Amino acid sequence: MSVKIAFIGAGSIVFTRNLLSDIYLYPELKDSTIALMDVDQERLDMAKMVAEELKVERGCGAAIEAHLRLEEALRGADYVVNVVQIGGKESTRIDFDIPEKYGLKQTIADTHGICGMMRFLRTVPHLENLCRCMQELCPNAYLLNFTNPMSMCQWYIHSISDLQTIGLCHSVPGTIEELARYVEVPVEEINFLVAGINHMAWVLRFERKGNDLYPKLYQAMDDPEIWKWDPVRFEIMRHFSYFVTESSEHMAEYVPYFIKDEETIRRLNIPIREYVSRVELNERAFEAERAYYLKGKEEMKGVAGKMTREYYRAQGKPDFDEIDEEESASQSREYAVQIIHALESGIPTTVYGIGPNKGTIASLPNDCMVDTPRYVDRSGVHPLVVGELPPQLAALILPQINMQRLAVKAALTREAKYIHYASLIDPLASSVLGMDQIHDLTEELMNAHRSYLPDFH
Repeated sequence: MSVKIAFIGAGSIVFTRNLLSDIYLYPELKDSTIALMDVDQERLDMAKMVAEELKVERGCGAAIEAHLRLEEALRGADYVVNVVQIGGKESTRIDFDIPEKYGLKQTIADTHGICGMMRFLRTVPHLENLCRCMQELCPNAYLLNFTNPMSMCQWYIHSISDLQTIGLCHSVPGTIEELARYVEVPVEEINFLVAGINHMAWVLRFERKGNDLYPKLYQAMDDPEIWKWDPVRFEIMRHFSYFVTESSEHMAEYVPYFIKDEETIRRLNIPIREYVSRVELNERAFEAERAYYLKGKEEMKGVAGKMTREYYRAQGKPDFDEIDEEESASQSREYAVQIIHALESGIPTTVYGIGPNKGTIASLPNDCMVDTPRYVDRSGVHPLVVGELPPQLAALILPQINMQRLAVKAALTREAKYIHYASLIDPLASSVLGMDQIHDLTEELMNAHRSYLPDFH
């Protein structure tokens, strides 16, 4: 079978490499047309070189295209993979520096909270253009979205279009791999069920051969050497009885308990401004890739991957964005290509994805975006009904859903007042700042990002 897969934001080299590696693993997809698109010519050139390199290594017949214009990449596409980040390193630093002036510290700031919302609002014009172009040029294509903040972006896409789309994140498989290590059970022997919202989904079932593994996880939590690698998530489990997806550094800023005092930050080793460090790492990795691919410096081959793996391993975790060279023939954690293969081949699979609730989780609003298991076959992507969440978990999630709803309302109406309403109910900001401070902080962020929010009033 031959399909056209468009990668929007293909200059994210590591991500593109991982997904292309997955495509080339399936014999049925090896002759696909790969349309790479990025607005940065250097990054686009590098992405094309990576694609051609992998094509030769795997003996594929794929046709590789490279486009600077979105319309050219989308024309006739069967699948569209969206991996853009709007604003780049400059906007990321703004999102950390301005809140810190007011006393609001953050770790990642890309999914929830005031600056997760700012990232969404910066992305809105791109999403509008992407949806409009897809409806004109490839209306039957499936949009596979990786751009954060996932829940807000998916909510907005569903609000302005009728495109087939699903939001994708590797936090569920990544979490299960981590838990397998904590309880010393092979990951392939674990049976699990996860449900919630993106980055705040919960491991509701964690079993091996019908036996509950949660008792072993509680025992592991009591081991100081294990606890120190995931202190925030273990503390959440201690008090709320379930383990949450996404990392401790993410979870620390989603709830009001951890970043409001220095003693807790120190005791739990919460990495303030962690995402800024990752941005700097990505800059160094890009320069290493650039030296190899564009300047022909052979000694730089593989250096970017090595420095990335070393960065994450120093934190006690495998790097979730890079495939080791010796493992390059194995599938990554990303679900996108599994979905494409199942839809095209009819060979079913089950993945986790983000889409409208519509009763999938009975204890959450119907219109919100939920992260739940989905059965995929030739007929489509089908959400599996989960039922009720434990009430304490639904209660912890609802403030984020309410904030997402207001942020999407702001994007749809272009009324700035909804941005302020959303900021005021952010659990982290309201735990450390007064209402006037939150108002002023939000105004300053909006002004700093005004080029991305030109028509708000």
